[in-house]
Amino acid sequence: MAKKMKSFCLSFCGFLTLSLLVLQIPVPCYAFDIEIDVSPNVLNIQSKSTIVTVHTDIAYKLVDVETVSLNGVDMDWWKYDDRGNFVAKFDSDKIKKLDDLIIGDYTLTLTGDTTDGDTFQGSQEIMVIDNIPAGRRD
Repeated sequence: MAKKMKSFCLSFCGFLTLSLLVLQIPVPCYAFDIEIDVSPNVLNIQSKSTIVTVHTDIAYKLVDVETVSLNGVDMDWWKYDDRGNFVAKFDSDKIKKLDDLIIGDYTLTLTGDTTDGDTFQGSQEIMVIDNIPAGRRD
């Protein structure tokens, strides 16, 4: 009986050890695409605009807000729209000062993580211009 008990204990300890090792293996994260709508879709470098708004089609409650950025720029604040989808707000001066910003077509990409650890991203092409608004000309 003692031999059976010893064998059972060794088998159980081996099973427990393997189970703990399997639990330590990281679970892969899955990235998925979302739709975004950037406002304004024409960004004038010379304008006095203060906010760039990004509307998404991902549910507000799914977003880990600490991880969201637009081309590497952190959000200033966020909210949900009337459909319960996530909306991100960015300081337009930070967007206007992006190192790789070019006049013409330019792609803005919103990235972040969900509360489950999955990664999401959405992109939209906008037009970047450098015109002094009519009311500000000397």
